[in-house]
Amino acid sequence: MTEQSLPRPAIAVVGYGSQGRAHALNLRDSGFDVTIGLRPGGPTEVKAKADGFTVKAPAEAVKEADLVAVLTPDMVQKQLYADVLAPNLKQGAVLLFAHGLNVHFDMIQPRDDLDVVLVAPKGPGALVRREYEIGRGVPCIYAVHQDRSGRAEQYALAYAAGLGGARANVIKTTFKEETETDLFGEQAVLCGGASSLVQAGFETLVEAGYQPEIAYYEVLHELKLIVDLFYEGGITRMLEFVSETAQYGDFVSGPRVIDASVKARMKDVLKDIQDGTFTRNWQAEYDAGLPNYRKFQQADKDHPIEQVGRQLREKMVWLQGQTETQPAARKEAA
Repeated sequence: MTEQSLPRPAIAVVGYGSQGRAHALNLRDSGFDVTIGLRPGGPTEVKAKADGFTVKAPAEAVKEADLVAVLTPDMVQKQLYADVLAPNLKQGAVLLFAHGLNVHFDMIQPRDDLDVVLVAPKGPGALVRREYEIGRGVPCIYAVHQDRSGRAEQYALAYAAGLGGARANVIKTTFKEETETDLFGEQAVLCGGASSLVQAGFETLVEAGYQPEIAYYEVLHELKLIVDLFYEGGITRMLEFVSETAQYGDFVSGPRVIDASVKARMKDVLKDIQDGTFTRNWQAEYDAGLPNYRKFQQADKDHPIEQVGRQLREKMVWLQGQTETQPAARKEAA
């Protein structure tokens, strides 16, 4: 099916954070009719109006939409669906998510008449927008949970194309696969794993008597150089661009740090994700007002590596002016 033959539904984007703004702008520039659904007086209403969008309360925005994209934080989606979306979505509409958590774990049970799909760009909102503007695109994955019209997959592909994903790569998945792999990646490698590895490396060097500033450069600052090489060409490219000494250290010491016991614990993390333990715990934490979340967050912010890092980054003139893009990595923002 060509991009020209795909459907072009009227779209309501609910939420205007990092992903919401990028989706809305790209879709509009691709020729879709886009309305933004936001709380009146909310912090992003002014931004959406400044970008030239018609902004309505979510209940009003979704009433006439053929497709409703839910781009709010995970933990507000259950109530949003029950209070606003379910009573107001028109018959036979398409309900689209960028992350499958609420549907996969049955916190949202969509109306039977709806098409329910997922489209997830594999990059932060700022990158989704930037790549589109220069004529490229960020790869997207998509899934169909419920196909009542017989055209749910076509709607998902149309949306992905509108984001620019068809310019790069579009891969079919399932709500289960997207949700579980996304949560695992964040927890075991990208956020939890990487942060803990960096903190442990910093602590090891400082406790051995090395300067905190030197430790910061070695275990955190230079990590970007390695990750960029991973991103550009995988582990092979990284090995091509580091010294033979670094390669040998990789071969003999990497498996000593990340050994079979680490992989076993990763499997435990995955099991908690798969059986819903993580999601139940996260929902309970959210419902309780986030006491542990805030404690853990503050502990990370107070770690000595952050204190050293703030001082060192003040002298990195090339970083000045980039702070406004830092939150863009968040996939969900109201």
